[in-house]
Amino acid sequence: MSHPKPQPSFKARAGAALADPTLKLAIDRTTGTAERKRAAAVAAFPEFDAARARGKAIKDHVIAHLDHYLETFERNAIASGAKVHWAADDAEARAIVTRICLDAKARLVTRAKSMLGEEIGLPHALADAGIERVETDLAEHIIQLAGEAPSHIIWPAMHRTREQVAELFKAGHHPPPTADDPATMVQSARRELRAKFLGADIGISGANFLVADTGATCTVTNEGNAELTTTPPRIHIVTAGIEKLVPSTAHAFALLRLLVRSATGGELTQYTTFHCGPKRPGDADGPEEMHIVLVDNGRSRMLGDEFREMLRCIRCGACMNHCVVYRQIGGHAYGGTYPGPMGAVLTPVLDGLAGSRDLPHACTMNGRCAEVCPVGIPIPTLLRAWRVRSWREGLEPGVMRAGIGIWAMLARRPALYRLATRLALPVLRLFGRRGWIGSLPLAGGWTAHRDLPHPPGRSFMDQYRDQQAKKGAGQ
Repeated sequence: MSHPKPQPSFKARAGAALADPTLKLAIDRTTGTAERKRAAAVAAFPEFDAARARGKAIKDHVIAHLDHYLETFERNAIASGAKVHWAADDAEARAIVTRICLDAKARLVTRAKSMLGEEIGLPHALADAGIERVETDLAEHIIQLAGEAPSHIIWPAMHRTREQVAELFKAGHHPPPTADDPATMVQSARRELRAKFLGADIGISGANFLVADTGATCTVTNEGNAELTTTPPRIHIVTAGIEKLVPSTAHAFALLRLLVRSATGGELTQYTTFHCGPKRPGDADGPEEMHIVLVDNGRSRMLGDEFREMLRCIRCGACMNHCVVYRQIGGHAYGGTYPGPMGAVLTPVLDGLAGSRDLPHACTMNGRCAEVCPVGIPIPTLLRAWRVRSWREGLEPGVMRAGIGIWAMLARRPALYRLATRLALPVLRLFGRRGWIGSLPLAGGWTAHRDLPHPPGRSFMDQYRDQQAKKGAGQ
């Protein structure tokens, strides 16, 4: 299978992102709106905390009994007429999907947005098999025209401005749109994709939930493209991670109340569809065959380690929208399938810690991701666990290990630490101007794109002693 060219380092990607003012504008437009809408949706839903506790309990229960619910789902999905396939890793998942497509002699495949498909490398696999792939989600259509990967799990093209999208549509649509206002461009995309929907041999989707007691899969969209992807073709293929299971439809709806509010700030999406097997006698439409590919790809391994709680994730993207790092550098800088805080936890699982150790360090530990997570995943705790593992495995650069060693030596000697602090303060003041530090030796990664606050004239410990003395005098 062909793969993309090797990427620059995380620091190089982040540096390029920080230097791109257009990217910052695009990120601010989308994440700022998402943050405000979520806050309004939560404020209008007094039961949100109770719903979040229930959602967490549902996911924890399924994770604890995953084997039972996988067997139940498989049994009921087969009873509905679907064919269930098991994939231990991404390579096996790709092979299963491409084999189904080749056996069906498929020439054209439409695909609804699915991060699991991106995770297993499905776009490249279909291309290698000589199968035309058409992304039907509007944002995925945009990035397919641009030849890019998604930069966000909910808004894959959020790094693109409207003006940039207009240029892509002018070059990629035949005929091109007559104007660059949103309504005209959406109409152009609809016209471009309509024939593909109706001419596809196979439709491929992901699944937001897998319902164990019915064997149904659930998709959640706002455009209706998933329904047009899964209904007209004669074969429907679902790719889903094994953690997407819920015990029943009622449990799926309990999580939908959290998913939609956290992702887009709405109460319910425009289209929430449950697919239960292929077309039956008497049905007006639907696929003749339905295949469900259940993908492990490291998830079973997570069951037994400190990253187990990450299996609760319902892929809402709230952690990204509230992350101060993501909102500066966007999704592509993370380099993996999943960006942002959740990606910083998942990418080392999928790609190995050695090649992604920078991601757990790309976090200020401010805890906003954990505050907004609809199922209570302690993401900072999990990122700290990766940092600990990276240190124990000797993956940290020698300069960092030496620097932390010096700091530890000072921290264990309070008198020496206070002396070093007193000496550092006047030195730092030399680099200050108008209350800020614009450049500093050995801190170019920070000062290249932002100023640092000018330090106060006295150390924290000196200020603390004064404060305590005043309190004592007041008594």
